[in-house]
Amino acid sequence: MYLGQFLVGMSATTIIVAVWTYMATGSFWKALGWTIAVLVVLQVGYFALVIRLIYSRARKAADQGEANAVRPLHRDGGHRG
Repeated sequence: MYLGQFLVGMSATTIIVAVWTYMATGSFWKALGWTIAVLVVLQVGYFALVIRLIYSRARKAADQGEANAVRPLHRDGGHRG
């Protein structure tokens, strides 16, 4: 998952929740509260996903017996040095 895709999805979800909550309750403050709650839940979920991806990649490399197989800053085709 790329950060750009996540930000677009998070923004769309936040706007939908804000508008929906405001239309359902008629209260700006309740809509703001629900919007903040959604933002917190999305951030926690994204953080957990990134941690899981890092952990699974490191574990996969360790299972293959490669000591330095995971290079965090290595990008395909862009490696210099």
